[in-house]
Amino acid sequence: MKDYTAKAAFKSSLPVMVGYLTLGTAFGVLLAQKGYGLIWAFVMSLTIYAGSGQIVAVDLISSGASLITSAIMTLIVNARHIFYGISMLEKYRGTGKYKPYLIFSLTDETYALVSGGNPENTDKGRYFFILSVLNQCYWITGSLIGNAIGLSVSFNSAGIDFSMTALFVVIFIEQLKGAKSKAPAFIGVICSVLCLAVFGAENFLIPSMLLIAVSLSVYGAITRKESKNG
Repeated sequence: MKDYTAKAAFKSSLPVMVGYLTLGTAFGVLLAQKGYGLIWAFVMSLTIYAGSGQIVAVDLISSGASLITSAIMTLIVNARHIFYGISMLEKYRGTGKYKPYLIFSLTDETYALVSGGNPENTDKGRYFFILSVLNQCYWITGSLIGNAIGLSVSFNSAGIDFSMTALFVVIFIEQLKGAKSKAPAFIGVICSVLCLAVFGAENFLIPSMLLIAVSLSVYGAITRKESKNG
């Protein structure tokens, strides 16, 4: 079972491998263009491991932002992980020694994969752990490659940080195609668009996550009640 679990995790991680090597490279390039080398790329990707958070951190570090400013900005950018974490409480139950790392390594893309559960005949904790480790290794590798390129080649990097958004859209579409019920995905899209219209692009993230959490809770309660009555 162990070999099959590892193979299944590797297979599931392939879309993220392609994306993270590319996105990690983008981060490494941005970091290099601010004058920070391979050690910075490695340590940030090992300890922070948050794509959008790391890209924001590049500007925070280079501009000499205060610790308070950095902390607030990081909280705002990564606040969505609070809701990710809450939704994974049941999924990660029983993962034992793997749980601390699983909590740390829950990125957007990893969440999109593990939220679908583990394949049949695989050890859940081991599957989630290997999948998460592989994803972080891809990110670290991409960061180092990009940093090395950025230190040796000069070019215009405008728009390169949008690659993170592009990857998540692709994963969302793939998950939607294979989902048994499309309703949760449409609920998320509708809530996001609604909050974007009401709060604007700068302030819609947290309200949309709150609205999505409430809406999905109500939807889950309704579907459970219908299944019991049915």
